[in-house]
Amino acid sequence: MSADNRRQLWIPEGFAHGFVALEEDTEFLYKTTDVYARECERAIVWNDSALGIRWPKVAGREPLLAPKDAAALPLAEVEVF
Repeated sequence: MSADNRRQLWIPEGFAHGFVALEEDTEFLYKTTDVYARECERAIVWNDSALGIRWPKVAGREPLLAPKDAAALPLAEVEVF
């Protein structure tokens, strides 16, 4: 996805997802089906070895995480709906 190709990604409601921005000043927008409800939000730690995701490093650095993502738990410990 890029500003040039204007593509979007549909993520089903309740579906775990994550992304990494590969360029500075990246803007990421969510279009939702309802108003945001913080109490319904869950987070899985980005580098959970059980998931086996090979995240790329940008400029050789560890990722800059939002506070909620930095405090996230492994999938095995996350409360599920």
